[in-house]
Parts: sequence; C-alpha cells; structure tokens
Amino acid sequence: MTALLQLNGIRRSYQSGDQTVDVLKDVSLSIESGEMVAIIGASGSGKSTLMNILGCLDKPSAGVYRVAGQDVAMLNDDALAQLRREHFGFIFQRYHLLPHMSAAHNVEVPAVYAGLGKAERRERAEALLRRLGLGERVSYRPSQLSGGQQQRVSIARALMNGGQVILADEPTGALDSHSGDEVMNILKQLCAQGRTVVIVTHDPAVAQQAERIIEIRDGEIIADLRNNQKGNQKVKSFGLDAIVPSWQQMVGRLREALVMAWRAMTANKMRTALTMLGIIIGIASVVSILVIGDAAKQRVLADIKSIGTNTIDIYPGKDFGDDNPTFRQSLKYEDLDALREQPYVSVLSPTIGSSTRLRLGNVDVAANVSGVNEQYFRVYGMTFTQGAGIDVMQVQSQSQTVVIDANTQRRLFPHQKQVVGEVILVGNMPATVVGVAKQKQSMFGSSKTLNIWVPYSTMANRLMGNTYFDSITVRIRDGYSSHEVEQQLTRLLTLRHGKKDFFTYNMDSFVQAAEKTTRTLQLFLTLVAVISLVVGGIGVMNIMLVSVTERTREIGIRMAVGARSGDVLQQFLIEAILVCLVGGALGITLSFAIGLLVQLLLPGWQISFPPTALLSTFVCSTGIGVVFGYLPARNAARLNPIDALARE
Repeated sequence: MTALLQLNGIRRSYQSGDQTVDVLKDVSLSIESGEMVAIIGASGSGKSTLMNILGCLDKPSAGVYRVAGQDVAMLNDDALAQLRREHFGFIFQRYHLLPHMSAAHNVEVPAVYAGLGKAERRERAEALLRRLGLGERVSYRPSQLSGGQQQRVSIARALMNGGQVILADEPTGALDSHSGDEVMNILKQLCAQGRTVVIVTHDPAVAQQAERIIEIRDGEIIADLRNNQKGNQKVKSFGLDAIVPSWQQMVGRLREALVMAWRAMTANKMRTALTMLGIIIGIASVVSILVIGDAAKQRVLADIKSIGTNTIDIYPGKDFGDDNPTFRQSLKYEDLDALREQPYVSVLSPTIGSSTRLRLGNVDVAANVSGVNEQYFRVYGMTFTQGAGIDVMQVQSQSQTVVIDANTQRRLFPHQKQVVGEVILVGNMPATVVGVAKQKQSMFGSSKTLNIWVPYSTMANRLMGNTYFDSITVRIRDGYSSHEVEQQLTRLLTLRHGKKDFFTYNMDSFVQAAEKTTRTLQLFLTLVAVISLVVGGIGVMNIMLVSVTERTREIGIRMAVGARSGDVLQQFLIEAILVCLVGGALGITLSFAIGLLVQLLLPGWQISFPPTALLSTFVCSTGIGVVFGYLPARNAARLNPIDALARE
C-alpha cells in the first residue's frame, strides 16, 4: 500500500554568502494515513524545514516527495495551492491569526479560497468553534482570546476544508501546561478519527504522546521509534452535526396592521418618498447588474463559442510545452483517416503551423501560416467576405492557393477591395488568393496578427517537408457528449500508436472556465450593488426610529385601548416592509428603463428580466424591511404605555 506521505533522498540547501548550507541531508521518510507522528529535535536541526516540505510550503533541493503516490515536483503552483487548501491543515506555534478578523472569520479564510458559499462557510466555522468550546467567542478578535483559545481557533481553521493531514509546528510551545494538554487532546482526537497528525516539537513530553517519534539532528534522521505505550482508549467523535435554521413566522391581525401602516405612510408622503429613494436605487442597481451581467455573460460565451466550441484538439506529446522530439511526429496522416470513420466526428481538420514572411511588391510582413484541409473552416464556423475556403482538389493536388484574413488583406492590399486571384509570396512560394476569411467582431477585440491558410499537403511538401501534423481538431457531432468522445478518441489513438504519445484539449473546459469567471464577476458586482441596499435599509431604520419618536403618544394610546406589544411590533414592522416593497417595485421599474436604454445603446446584447430575478427582488425588499424595521418596531413595542402617553 502506498504511503500517504513519502520522502526519498530529500535534501534542502540554502545559499549563505559563498557557502551552501545543508539544512536537510538525504532524508527518507514514510508516513502512513492515520498516524500520529512527532518530529523532535533541537532548534536548528531542520525539523521545521521538514514540516514545510511535508506541507508543500517549501520545495526540496533534491529528492522526491510524494503525496498519496503523486510526485509533488510534477505539480504546478496552482495544484500545490489546491493540495494545501483541500488536504493539509496547519497549526502554528504563534497561531498566525489575522488580528483584524473575528475568530469565525479567521476560521473561514481557507473556505474563502476554496470558493465555499458565504452562508455555508459561516455555518461550518461556527460549528467547529462550538465543538472546540468557543461557541460564545465566534465574534471575538484574537486580542480578546487567550493563547489556548487562539490555538483552538487555529485548529478549527485547519479543519475548515477537511484537514486530512494536520501539520502542527510547536503547537504547545507558547501555551501554559493546561492549555497545552487541551491542544494535545484535541490532536489525539483528530488522529483517532483517521486524520494524519504530524507534530514538530522540541519537547520530549509532547513527543511521547505520539505513536511514532522521529528524531532529527543536523538535518538527518537519527532515530525512528514506535511508541509502544500508546493508549487504545476510545475517543469521543468530533463530527459536526447538521445545523437546521429555524424561522419564526409572524401571525396576527395582518389586515388591520396593513391598513394602519398604509395610513401612516400616506400621512407623511415626503418622508416616505425619501425613505424609498435608497431602496429604489439599491433594487434598481441589483436587478440591473443581474440582468446586464447575464447579457454580458451570454455575449462573452457567444464570442467564445464563435471561435469553435464543441471541439477537441489533439496535440503530440504529454502536455503543453512538451518538446520531446520522440513525440513530435506522433500524429500521422493515417490517424486522420481513422478519425474520419468514427460516428461521433462531424468534421475534422489537421493543422501544420509555422511562421513565415509574406511579400507583395515592396511590402514584406510576418504572418502565421497554417496548413489545413477543406473542413477546417467548417470546424471553426468561419465565413468569407470574398471567395471561398480550400477545397478537396486543392488539398489533393498540393495547390499553391492561400486563404488570407482581413488583417492580411488590409496590410497587403490597402487600396484594393477585390483580392481573389491575386498572387502573393508565401515564403518563397507564389500562392493565389482564393478567399478572405471574415473578421469576427468580439468583445475581446480583434487580433493584430496576420493569419493565412494553405492546403496541408502544400504546407507539408512545398513549404516544410514534414509528414506529420502539429495538431488535429475534431468537431463533435450533435448528440454526443464531449467528455465521452474525448475518452473514445484517446482510446482509439492509443491503440493505434501503441502508447499514449499525445494529449487532448476539450474546448468545453474553456467555456466552463469562462462561465465560472463571469459568474464570479457578476457576483462581485452584485455584492457591490447590495451595499446600496444596505444604505437604503439604514435609511428605513433611521426614518422609522424618527417615526417611533414622533408617534410615541399614538403608541401609548393604542396600548391604552388594548393593543398588545406584538400588535405594535407588527404594525411598525409591516410599515417598514411596505416601504421597502413599494420601493422595490419602483426600483424594478427603474431597472426596466435602464435595460431598455442599454438595449438601445448596445443592440447586440440580449436584455431579459427572468421571473426568478423579479421574485428574488421582492423577497429581498421584504427582508430589508424585516431586518431594518425590527429595531424601531421593537423599541415601539417596548414602550411603557404610561410614559408614552405622558410625552407630547
């Protein structure tokens, strides 16, 4: 069975002036899943450096480090960050909590980078803190917590995203003995639940609590002992219980409360209008950003799809940037014939790419030249302003023909509209222009490069002299899953080649990444717009507080004639909700006007108002009324009737 963490011949060296200092020297170590390991050694022995390498915070100068069989040297920075974020949890001697954040916010930080929803991550953070005995201190800042409590927050942060491997660097070093014992008990509980715990310490008493002790001295492991005195006591489960939110529903005499609230609003029309203004602006901002943002997203995706989606590109080698010459010629002409016979292939085209010089008269420019077949332009959905694309006969006869793009036409023929039939020099080969590819207007702007296309047979035999392709692009037939087709293509070519000397790139993954990016941007803009809603809600609260002060005697009278505190609370709360609902309706109307204006200014954008967005807006308006109307309503409900009646 493969060890969870495995180091072979690890060395870590630092340059100190003209000298090289070896901190770790040929360290080999295996740690199994579920082990509790203590790494002990004097200061400067290299134990913290070893922990940093284990946690993928540092990279070894030599040797191999594998996590669950994966060589971390093969991972890029993003993959290493994901490994740390999703599988490792760090507990530091000095806690390393952000001083300006609350305990809950500190615990939430890993989930923020992992992309967890705000409500979900807050719920989990509070649940972790409660399990660690800090349920009453979720909003405390680090300066308001003791050392032991700060270390518990650090442990909760380590567990936020799961924490399969807990790496603790001197977790008790800055704690008193009681707090240190509590932290060690928690770490032992985590190990009992199946987590792998690695503790770096110089304290032998702490190390003795682990089931395995590794001693390191001067960068070398000098001892690796099993602790036979490990207890087998059962440890209480550390699992998290599901939190089910409860909502109190308001009941009572709604009709009468609505009538009274409406009368109060109409009695102070100017004040009500000013109160609504913040809500109107906030709702209009949110709806407009949602609607316009969705239109922008659809436009972005349309631009991406216009370059040819539902396609799979096949390249030689193991991955992008692989320049191994043994893989350079892996895509052969016979592969093209085999792919054509597959039922899931709609059209396909090989590509042989290079750069060359184009010459016409005294104009000499650089351009990208691609050797393609007759289906290339169908693969990418390209159209022509003049002429047509490459045909089958031109491919078969190695014709000296060329299709140019709009940039090339402007550069070589700045004063000539019709260029089909003109002859240009592609490198040293004269070629006749048979078509001009239409330039696609895109939100991403237009490319400044010059691109031309020739038959791939011409490219191979007249310009370059090779017998292999740089890539093959397959357009998938409708009704087939791109993921399944990618797997079938991989199996087919692997069987043909006898090995996997190629890799594929599915354009659908690019579209999905673009969708995620646009959703993130839209969410960010929406959150910015929500600020205006909060400001509007604060305005509602302020006006309602003034209203309660002005209507204190009225409240006393109502109570005197039999109104309950709940009735007063309900009245003022419904009044705040009505203000927000009416303001929300006017805000939606304003957003319609903004949408029509955008449609006039940007006719290519498709502006639509989905019913779910409108419904969500009304729900949001109601929520603002409840949240910001509750405090004034509660103040009104808590008034003493006698005192209220005594006020003028």
